Amino acid sequence: MSPARAKTAKKKSAPRAASIPSPAAQLDAFLDKFTPDIAAQARIALRRMRARLPGALELVYDNYNALAIGFSPTDRTSDAIFSIALFPRWVSLFFLLNGTRLRDPAGCLEGSGNQVRHIKLKDPALFDSPAVQDLVAQALELSEKKIDPSQPRCLIIKSISPKQRPRRPVSK
Repeated sequence: MSPARAKTAKKKSAPRAASIPSPAAQLDAFLDKFTPDIAAQARIALRRMRARLPGALELVYDNYNALAIGFSPTDRTSDAIFSIALFPRWVSLFFLLNGTRLRDPAGCLEGSGNQVRHIKLKDPALFDSPAVQDLVAQALELSEKKIDPSQPRCLIIKSISPKQRPRRPVSK
């Protein structure tokens, strides 16, 4: 063996990078930071959104204030049409792009901003109500970019904030 080869053979291999959990495992860990009730409500809402929006890209933001899962036709945050956001005491469904343009005769929507409206999903069955399903249909219709239902489901962890508010209600 030549001296150059001998040196190469003696080198230690580089340490392996720590394995990064899959996006699904990361999302499960984020959800588990909340109370079991809030985590269960969120999982139900996610299942229903996934069933309603095949092909949507799921964009996950574990932010300072909340855990948000956006549903978008692309991987761009600005294209997200909906999001499910978890707070310590409730789960909300947000209508991101055209919330102010939605007809809401049942008065489900909350918020007073220039664009976004939301519904607190106090009862998971609320998502399946005709009023909420009509709002979802309107938002999809008003969206310039359409979700391709033939696209495979994809979960993308977009950001994890190093500092976060408590995910469980603070006792008083």
